[in-house]
Amino acid sequence: MQARRISRELALLSISQLPSAPERLGTQKLQDLVVAAVRTLATEARDTLEAAAAELQRGNSYLLTSETRASTTDTARRMVADAIALTETAINRLGGAIEIPEFIQLANQTDVRAYALEIITRLQEERPQVDAVLNKALIDWQLDRLAAIDQDILRIAVTEMMFLGIPDKVAINEAIEMAKRYSGDDGHRFINGVLRKVTEHLKAGVRE
Repeated sequence: MQARRISRELALLSISQLPSAPERLGTQKLQDLVVAAVRTLATEARDTLEAAAAELQRGNSYLLTSETRASTTDTARRMVADAIALTETAINRLGGAIEIPEFIQLANQTDVRAYALEIITRLQEERPQVDAVLNKALIDWQLDRLAAIDQDILRIAVTEMMFLGIPDKVAINEAIEMAKRYSGDDGHRFINGVLRKVTEHLKAGVRE
């Protein structure tokens, strides 16, 4: 995995747990980013497993209180299926937490830290403008109504396009890959659509 791709994932997963002040961000070590990223994934996994357990409990209650009614049994079956899907998501999150330190060992650690902090710092500095561009592209929708992970994937991509000199196509493709790993089932399609609209606005000179 390329160093910059690892940097993007570290930035995505650690940004919510790191200080926003640029002077404090500059003091963060690589291990600080890794720990923050692992904590984020572990927390998401725990929350997802709790949701799965609750869904299983609800399904079990439906079965225990039913009188073999088909509708109740079907409802319970759907709940169990949802719980299994949630559990799979949690396992993937835990797998991601385990993979991150290994990825770091395979890459140039200095480059990984430098670019991850560059993304986070520039995003924090330019966030009002980044958010304005995204809200302009989100027709009949608002950025703060999206899942937090989708908001940050979009922000990172726009920051790279507008302020870090990354070609639009590369930024969009990288955002799609992150969405496939960390967003919902159709998250990558939504991310793709929004970012393509962003590039249209940027090329037309629309920034607010």
